[in-house]
Amino acid sequence: MRTRGPDDSGTWTEAADGLGLGHVRLSILDLSPNGHQPMLSGSGRYVISYNGEVYNFADVRSELESHGVRFYGHSDTEVMLAAIERWGLQEAVSRFVGMFAFGLWDRETRQLSLVRDRLGIKPLYFGWAGRAFVFASELKGIRCVREFDPQLHRGALALFLRLAYVPAPFSIFQHVYKLMPGCIFTVTPELALTKEGFSPSPDDDQATWKPMRYWSAREVAERGVATPFHGTEVEAEEHLDALLRQAIRLRMIADVPLGAFLSGGIDSSVVVALMQAQSSVPVKTFSIGFQEAGYNEAGYAKDVAKYLGTDHTELYVAPEKARAVIPMLPTMYDEPFGDSSQIPTFLVSELARKHVTVALSGDGGDELFGGYNRYFWSRRLWRRLAPIPQPVRAGLGSMIQAMSPDRWGNLYSRLSFMLPAVQRPGDQMHKLASLLGAKDPDAMYQGMVSLWQQPTETVVGTAEPQTTLTDRSSWAQLSEFAMRMMYLDLVTYLPDDILTKVDRASMAVSLEARVPLLDHRVVEFAWSLPLSMKIKSEGEGKWVLRRVLDRYVSRELIDRPKMGFGIPLDTWLRGPLREWAETLLDDQRLRREGHFHPGPIRQRWAEHLSGKRNWQYALWNVLMFQAWNER
Repeated sequence: MRTRGPDDSGTWTEAADGLGLGHVRLSILDLSPNGHQPMLSGSGRYVISYNGEVYNFADVRSELESHGVRFYGHSDTEVMLAAIERWGLQEAVSRFVGMFAFGLWDRETRQLSLVRDRLGIKPLYFGWAGRAFVFASELKGIRCVREFDPQLHRGALALFLRLAYVPAPFSIFQHVYKLMPGCIFTVTPELALTKEGFSPSPDDDQATWKPMRYWSAREVAERGVATPFHGTEVEAEEHLDALLRQAIRLRMIADVPLGAFLSGGIDSSVVVALMQAQSSVPVKTFSIGFQEAGYNEAGYAKDVAKYLGTDHTELYVAPEKARAVIPMLPTMYDEPFGDSSQIPTFLVSELARKHVTVALSGDGGDELFGGYNRYFWSRRLWRRLAPIPQPVRAGLGSMIQAMSPDRWGNLYSRLSFMLPAVQRPGDQMHKLASLLGAKDPDAMYQGMVSLWQQPTETVVGTAEPQTTLTDRSSWAQLSEFAMRMMYLDLVTYLPDDILTKVDRASMAVSLEARVPLLDHRVVEFAWSLPLSMKIKSEGEGKWVLRRVLDRYVSRELIDRPKMGFGIPLDTWLRGPLREWAETLLDDQRLRREGHFHPGPIRQRWAEHLSGKRNWQYALWNVLMFQAWNER
């Protein structure tokens, strides 16, 4: 894991208890030896190996100093240990504002506690390698343990095929798990020797030992709706502006060069605008562009940077350079990961790292303030579908799918003079048809986020495990469909896809990415806002966030349809990536390896090559698993 910590390394062992801690460090605060890890607490009771940043460490330090605590350096790690000694682990963690994953050994009680931040910004894997209980920031740290047996978790593979990521608490390997966000997991040497009575999820009431939640997104969402913000829209805008200023100011503290990613969209523009408003020098900003017009936001970013007066660097990436990243992905992500925006995310991280060590990112705005298109059109669609009996809707869906996407496309083109412009209308009709038979809006949402609707028909010999998406008893009780979608995205798609993508891509080049919109106080305020302050009836998402941005950036620079941070996968798979993909999707190879039934995959591959369907994302999932498995 050297790229996660190229500046320093260390180990700590407690031979009598069979404990070893290791750490590689990316030095951000206190670059001196006083920041070395693993670090021992002042009294000698605790030892910590810690990844991340606690941004309010200066305030916590001042409070501790008022109680007579002395400090020898100025790292947040030393402050964390002192806070844990003073207040205990759970209370101390509840005071921390930041992103973190750490292992804490209590030498007095002989307990190891694993802790992950509230939103899951930083990763933490744990599990068993033979008789050893192990944990690490990435799976590669566990894989190098000699006794580790990398048995594939076929249920996790089915989940990956559906979602393009392996959802927590699962990993792609058996007996290895992801610690859920907002959790503390405490084990003793005796418990570490056995998996019996263990659950990786804090929601399993049957387990005798399991993680404990110290912060719950479900409780935050339910409390926000039960006790909503009662101010005016102007007051909401002012309060959010103040919260964001504070969150961003805290994340600008570093002893190394700092900058920000800038796409020119609402979220990154808000972050950069508030950084520049609080900086005496031009903020360093970074964006990448592609020659393909439908995938290029660099021009928008350049306009915003010029308006704000930032020190802007942009790089137009040739398709060959972007495709050259693909062989690196299995090692970078450690387990199969299918969000193709992983490629531009790595490229912009690589660009930023040439100039800075820390970069702020705008992730989280869509989930908190209603930015995804599905929040608008799915509500409208369900209102129209609900009065129609489900069997009738399902029959209509079958009729639509009976006509090929090509024929639907031809029909649409003949009527284009009276219809809105739509990319690949035939594919859109088939996607709509697949949702018509949903029994309720939540089932429709699950269909929308599934790239393979029946993955167990493609993965050999498995059943899908229950997840947060399918366990409705674990959901926040929210009456509004759009709010339920935002909640589920917040606790699944955001940590397991978006934040995973940003963490692995940035850490692969030793760049620390910070996400100020996910300050937990911003999250809690966002959930107290009524839906009308996020989504307007005309379908405008992130309304209150847009109003904050209006204070700093001219509206015409931002007002445009939402673009994804993607690449032209569909054409690449038919062109320069075709030979590579054909090798990985070869019928005999699939049969020999025994993970997939070749039929459904070969059918989609043939339809994609012929242009009849655009299966780019479903195929990319299979290709990413095949490339990972090969590596």
